[in-house]
Amino acid sequence: MLVRLFSWMMLAVLAAFLFNNYLNFWQGFPGAGAAFGAQAHGGASPSLAWLQVGLYALGIVLAVFYVMRSKDAPLRPDSKRITDINTFIIRAAFWAVLIVGLADMTISFLRVEGLLDQLVGHQLASDLGRSQYRGAYVHMPLIALSVAIAAFTRTLGFPWLALLVVVAELLIVVGRFIFSYEQAFMADLVRFWYAALFLFASAYTLVEEGHVRVDVFYSGFSSKLKGYVNAIGSILLGMTFCWTILIIGMAGRNNIINSPLLSYEVTQSGFGLFVKYLMAGFLAVFAATMLIQFVSYLLDAVADIREEPGGREHEAPHVS
Repeated sequence: MLVRLFSWMMLAVLAAFLFNNYLNFWQGFPGAGAAFGAQAHGGASPSLAWLQVGLYALGIVLAVFYVMRSKDAPLRPDSKRITDINTFIIRAAFWAVLIVGLADMTISFLRVEGLLDQLVGHQLASDLGRSQYRGAYVHMPLIALSVAIAAFTRTLGFPWLALLVVVAELLIVVGRFIFSYEQAFMADLVRFWYAALFLFASAYTLVEEGHVRVDVFYSGFSSKLKGYVNAIGSILLGMTFCWTILIIGMAGRNNIINSPLLSYEVTQSGFGLFVKYLMAGFLAVFAATMLIQFVSYLLDAVADIREEPGGREHEAPHVS
């Protein structure tokens, strides 16, 4: 019960932290810390801070209620359930970068070739040249559409995104050396998709035991001892690392993740893709999905310690 309580409470705190971050910097709330004397964000009323504290409390209560309803439940079903939740989040993120990348590339191509005015009119073409407009009225609806698509699909799309990265790079080579044509948005698209590929796939790689263990002893451990190593590592190394990214990146308005997102930051090239701010958000997606997966990994590891049925043999990848 203790490890299940810890795991679901960890997820509840993560959800409350991310939602409160949205309330703080997009809706002008004071921040949960203001309830305990910390400076309120943006001068908002400190009384709203107790509502944000309540979000943490509510999440913890729901986690306790869920665990107490099934006191004697084995750990592996919870681990599988958490992995399924994480799979949905990652699947939605992959659809988002695919659709947003293609849409933004199309807009940038039409802008650089002077065709956008003819297709949508001068006013809308001018608006689409501003990152705040394109981000809010093009990217955000497409991200919402991606979440809906993810609910009805079952593939994570890693092979397809890897193929698209190769195709995008090939088009740059063909365009440059055969047609003498190259634009900034072409290289931006490769970076956008490639960054998503290796950051979003990290949690999937953890599930598949694909991360390299620089360790010559692990492969010789018993299943129970491997469980201890994985459980302790998940908490002390994995979860700590993920929380460090989230707190440093999102604690304030000017932090490395929040700042680009709030300003819809773009590259210096005016005719490149307007997605640089989303790439900063990739770090939050990476940290959150890895944290969720480490929680699942912890449950699975403790199940190994308890010698619950249904475990799998953990193999140590090659030493690097």
